[in-house]
Order: sequence, then C-alpha cells, then structure tokens
Amino acid sequence: MDYRNNSFCNGLLFQSDFTNTLTELQSINVNIPENPTNVQVDLQHLSFPPNGQLVTPIDQVNSHQLDPANGSKQLQKNRTIAAYDESMVKYTCLEGTAYLMSHSIVTTGIEDFHPTGLLTLYFYTRSKEITNKSKYLKYSSDPEMDSKKDYILDKIELLSEYTPQKSILLIDGPLIGGDVYTYMIRSIQRFLDKDIIPIYFVKNSNSNLVTDNIPEFYEKFNSDMHWAFPYLSQGERTNFFKYADKNNPDNAKVFCYLKGFNSSPQRVEFHVDTFNKYQTEISDLMDLIYYLLLVQGDLKNPQVRPIAIAERYAREFIRLTNINKYFNNSGLIPTINQERFGW
Repeated sequence: MDYRNNSFCNGLLFQSDFTNTLTELQSINVNIPENPTNVQVDLQHLSFPPNGQLVTPIDQVNSHQLDPANGSKQLQKNRTIAAYDESMVKYTCLEGTAYLMSHSIVTTGIEDFHPTGLLTLYFYTRSKEITNKSKYLKYSSDPEMDSKKDYILDKIELLSEYTPQKSILLIDGPLIGGDVYTYMIRSIQRFLDKDIIPIYFVKNSNSNLVTDNIPEFYEKFNSDMHWAFPYLSQGERTNFFKYADKNNPDNAKVFCYLKGFNSSPQRVEFHVDTFNKYQTEISDLMDLIYYLLLVQGDLKNPQVRPIAIAERYAREFIRLTNINKYFNNSGLIPTINQERFGW
C-alpha cells in the first residue's frame, strides 16, 4: 500500500494495488445475491485504551457554557482546520465480499475547502481456491474484521501523511484500540511532532464510560448519552473525564460530552498526550467546535461543518470513479449497500 509522496496533496489518490485488484475481480465469475445484508459498524470492541477501566473526572462533574463568538475568533489564528470522514460501498457475492473504501481529508482555505481523497479496493474470501490463484484477493476467515482493520490502517496512514502541519484535525469516529492499537499510538506521536491537534467525534454511542464508573450515576442511566442529554443545556459541554489503561495510567484518553442542539450529545475525545500538550488551548478548541456545529446547523445530524464537507467529498469520490461499469463489463451484478460504513 504505497500511495504516498513527500508533499501534501490535493486530489484523489488510489491504493497502489487498486487496478490489479479490480483486474482480478473482473476475471472471476461472481454471482451476487439480489438482496445484500446491511450491517452497521461497531468498533466498541476496538475501544481505546485496550484495557481501560477507570473514569476519573479531571475537574468537578459539572457543565460548561460554550462561547461561539470566541470559537469564531479561533479561525483567525495561525492554524489550518482539517477534517476527515469516509464513505464505502460493499459488493456481497457467493465467493466473497468486495469493499470500495473512500477516505477524505479536507482543509479550509480562505474561501473554500481543499480535498484530498484515497480510494482503496479489497476483496475478502474464505476460499483458498480463489486466493491461491490470486496475488491481490485476500483470504480471510473473518472478512468483516479484516475489512475493518484494513480500513482503519488506511485511515491512520492517510491522516499521518496528508494532514498539514500546525493544524486542528477533526476526525469522525473514535480513538481506536484493539489490533491496530500500536499503529494508532504511532500516528498520535506523528501528529504531535507536526504540531497537529487531532480531535475525535463519537455520535450514537451506547457506552457507559461515565455512568458505570461514577457511583452517583451507576445504574441510573442507559448510557452516557442518556445521562448527558438532560444534564446539558444547548451550547454546553460536560467537564473532562480521563479513561485510563488499568495497567498503564499514562495510556489514556480524555473526553467530554457536548450538546450543540436540543438533540443527542456527542463525545469529543483527545488522546491524553494531545490533551496535556495543548491543555491551554482546549477551552478555545471546544468553543471552536461549537461554532462549527452552529455553522453547519444540522439539527437532525449534528456535526462540525468541515467533517460534513469531508463526508460529501468521500461520497463524491466514489461516484466519480463509477466502478460499477467495470463490474458490469465483467458480468457482475452491482448490488450495493452504500453507507457511511459498509459493515
């Protein structure tokens, strides 16, 4: 997977094996079922830190009012705003599953956004008869897990290589542990070396990081989101909490819950090294996040505007590629499950 170069790129990149994978897929007589299975992504088993156990309030459990005017002022400072999101299509067939994954980074210009995209194509099968004849189609006893791992590794590598120095990087999705934990840690250090502040956004989570670990909340709420929704007013965030590895307290994340509108809150996460290095800027960053939520103004799907733009580009990269025509030419039936995540 060598799609990199030595400079920041605006444009669409392709995985080095993309064409070869497509060529081998075209050579297979695949029968795709009429109704593919829709599966939502669940990365909770890859939570970070891997052995996290304790939630510690960094300050008293309370709410903090956010200031969008101050958030707007942060845009005038000497930092680039960058954001990441992805889109994916899945072809399910008798012989295996193909994933076309689109990763998108956008950076803010004076009047517009500058996109950098990466398209990858993977085919997973449990048939060694197929993979023994192929160099690029992948044998997998657990295709769903392997597709997630490849997706995460590509995401980490792209962000590490193509996020500009001295930027605020807004990432849709959580900090990741599990099998890709070591890669994630390396990427955090690379971000910090380049003066990049990575911030992770988690929506629709049913985790109980707070409510399972603070006695006054224990078994009173279905999830942290359930607790945070009535606790916060619009335009507020909670205090920060630290979720640490029980074997290594220095291996941790710091997070809070933020309620931009009168709808479900979202969790905002920092790796502990990021939080410690930029602690004096955190309050301003939270105001910036609230301002970017208001600018986007989507009450049904609250997200910061740069991430919303990155999501649109990710979907557009797939549309422009028009990979269906290649599958059609090979006799494949393009039955697709297209979602932000394809699992």
